[in-house]
Amino acid sequence: MTEDQKTKLIARAKELIGVPYKYGAAPEEAPNAFDCSSFIQYLFKGIGIELPRSALLQAGDPHGTEIPLDADFEQGDLLFMRGHVGHYKDSLFGGRKMDIGHAAICMGEGTVVHAKGGVGVVKQPLTELVADPEYAIVYAKRY
Repeated sequence: MTEDQKTKLIARAKELIGVPYKYGAAPEEAPNAFDCSSFIQYLFKGIGIELPRSALLQAGDPHGTEIPLDADFEQGDLLFMRGHVGHYKDSLFGGRKMDIGHAAICMGEGTVVHAKGGVGVVKQPLTELVADPEYAIVYAKRY
């Protein structure tokens, strides 16, 4: 992802803060409602990157590069977590156990933006999000 794409991605994400959450939101419902993965899919499509619909498939997509969980996350990095609801398929990751049901986008400076159930699209400190054990990061990816 170029610096220009990162800038556009984060700017658009900020504009969408406050949009309601809807589990299973279809692409045609954007930008009026999102779940975590439809939010990411919508934003990336806006910068010319096509991603699959679900968080699990976004993590397992062959494009992009896995980054270590102890890396310094950059703007535009995708963080994947178990979450409270999700679909799990370890075979996408060479048999590694990957419980992925939620995704967020790094905004830089220790913050993420994501569509969270009961809240909607929100900017949140990463430390606050991962304080809930269900939102521990299990996979990270950079485009």
